[in-house]
Amino acid sequence: MLIADEFFLIAHNDTRGKAKLHPAAASFGLAAGLLGELVLYGHVTLAAGQVTVVDQRPPADALAHTVLDQLVGEHQHQAVRTWLSFLAQTAVTSVGERLARAGVLRRQETRRLLRTSVTYVPTDLNVAAWPATRLRAALERAEPPNVPDALLLGLIAAAGLTREVLWSAGPRAHHRLNLIIPALPAPLKELVGQTEAAVGAAVLRGIP
Repeated sequence: MLIADEFFLIAHNDTRGKAKLHPAAASFGLAAGLLGELVLYGHVTLAAGQVTVVDQRPPADALAHTVLDQLVGEHQHQAVRTWLSFLAQTAVTSVGERLARAGVLRRQETRRLLRTSVTYVPTDLNVAAWPATRLRAALERAEPPNVPDALLLGLIAAAGLTREVLWSAGPRAHHRLNLIIPALPAPLKELVGQTEAAVGAAVLRGIP
C-alpha cells in the first residue's frame, strides 16, 4: 500500500470508519502522505519550507498524478504549509476513494435530516489493522525500517497517532521511534516537521 493509504487505515481502522484523532490532524497527515508519495517517487523535493517539482512525468497512481498536476499548475505557490492546507481539504475523500477502488474500503453514505455524511468502512478488519501491526513489528526488529516505513512512522508521530502503533509495544519500539525521524532523508524530515507544525496550529485554533 501507499503511504497515505496506510496512514488512513491506521487513523480510521475501526468498523465505523471514524477517525481516531482530531479531524484536522487526520487531514493534514493524509495530505503529507500524498506529498510524501511524490517525494519517494522522485517527483518533488522539500527544503526550507518550500516544495519544488523536479520531475513532471506522470506517476502510475492516478491520485499521485492529480496531486503532481496541481503542483505543476500552481507552481507560483511553493510553501509546504500552503500545499498541506490545500490538500488537507480533500485528502480524506481522495484517499478514501482510492482505497475504495482498491477494494480495501467500502464507501458508506448516511442521511440525517438534510445532511448526507460519507464514511469509508473496512471490507476486511484484518487488512485494515495490518499497517499498524506491521509497523509495530518493524520497530521491534533489530534492523532499521525502510525509508517509506520510517516516513509513515514520522507522520504518525506528527499527527499524534503513535498510540495506535505502540499500544502493545515494548521499550525497544518506543526508543527506536525516537531515533527514526532525525535519521530521515532531509526532504522527508522537512515534511514531518512541517506536518507536525500544521497539525499543532490547527488543533490550537480549533479547526475541525
